Amino acid sequence: MNIILVIFDSLRKDCVGCYGQQPPWGKVHTPHLDSFAKESLVMTRVYPESLPTLPARRAIYTGQRVYPFHNADYRLKGDFVGAPGWGPIPEDQATLAEILSEHGYRCGLVSDVFHMFKPSKNFWRGFHQWTFLRGQETDPQRSGPIPPKELIDRYLPQEFQHPGSLHLIRQALMNMYDRNVEEKYFAPQVMIHAIEWLQQNRDADQFFLTIESFDPHEPWFVPEYYRRMYDDTDGQDQVISCYSNTDQMRPELLRRTQANYSGEVTMCDRWFGHLYGALRAMGLLDNTIIIVTADHGHSIGDKNYLGKRGYPSHPEVYDIPLMIRHPEGIGAGIKSDMLLMHTDITAQILDFVGIEPPRPIDGKPFWQEAIKGNGNIRDHVTVAWGPAITVVDGKWWLNCKINGRGSFLYDLANDRSLTTNVADYYPDELNRLYALGIEDARGSFPRWLEEAAAKSADAPGCSDLVPRL
Repeated sequence: MNIILVIFDSLRKDCVGCYGQQPPWGKVHTPHLDSFAKESLVMTRVYPESLPTLPARRAIYTGQRVYPFHNADYRLKGDFVGAPGWGPIPEDQATLAEILSEHGYRCGLVSDVFHMFKPSKNFWRGFHQWTFLRGQETDPQRSGPIPPKELIDRYLPQEFQHPGSLHLIRQALMNMYDRNVEEKYFAPQVMIHAIEWLQQNRDADQFFLTIESFDPHEPWFVPEYYRRMYDDTDGQDQVISCYSNTDQMRPELLRRTQANYSGEVTMCDRWFGHLYGALRAMGLLDNTIIIVTADHGHSIGDKNYLGKRGYPSHPEVYDIPLMIRHPEGIGAGIKSDMLLMHTDITAQILDFVGIEPPRPIDGKPFWQEAIKGNGNIRDHVTVAWGPAITVVDGKWWLNCKINGRGSFLYDLANDRSLTTNVADYYPDELNRLYALGIEDARGSFPRWLEEAAAKSADAPGCSDLVPRL
């Protein structure tokens, strides 16, 4: 049995039509992913283990928890401090590719996720071939020509211009210099190179291919015709996140931002359809399990915020899609609300191929229980981002710092949009969930993380109640 794992960065679950939702700004068109979902088991309550980009991938690639970030205060040359856990995969943790390659699988990685390939990183460990497609974000793929001011102003509104954003947009525009047809954009290139790998490795007895598309992550450069599907106006463009509130953001800029993101999602969908068509033509749909997921989502005006954050946490960033197509049609058309985490994807891949990890992992196989509708393999999930945790069970959503301060508690049964903080009214539930989060940390945190929690400000609207255990 072959395995293909497709990970889209920053793909919101509510932007994939098969989930029956839509973002606040309106429907996003994903016909190919929707068709794929009809042939797949669709999981509706899946969460990252840790965020953002690199911690999430470390959990997927190893099946091991990254939280509570022991030995994870990385400050390595060649990179910024992205978040706790923003570093390489530990040497003592086996990766999926290493495990599968030792059992006769030919392993390939095709990715344009710049952060995975920076100096000091090692996310390609175990792959027989890894293809790094350059040019995303501030990847120094090119040093010129320097874009003129008028081009920078076209994509970056004056009110968003500061040294950091100017550096990002200058490098991104240099990297986009000759991407003048859709096939040269990033998501198309990822899928084209993935198909090339499949063609070149037809002689493999069995393979494991990981396809990493940084799109629809910002900057949201997209052919104009995709953007016009969602905003047909002319005027100022806007392709990055300000990572701040949008209260003072011009409505037309927010609308353009949402349209560019939606356009990116639709372009990703189109090229996923291209990959799927190639798999059909090569006869690989008959012997290949295909898994499609994301690392996290992105707030684009939700709760008046543009960016992604771990505190306060919200579903548009934390709820992620997961669809699994079995070549024998098992699970097709089934939706499951079982609580899952990224680490469970790792465990399920190993379970599909009947391989035991060399050391126990934190993930749990879920396929059989999900298709039988037998309920949960876990009663809650704890998601970490920096010094904040989010604990979710069948009824509640708790978000607070690891010291218990700054609590938000939401009743998911009656408040799916997380609009009313009820922490002061349900202290017992708050304490119970907080205790679960601490238990998942195995009871201790590194001192530097505790200091970060103590220094970080409480978010507006949080409860003053401090859990006492």
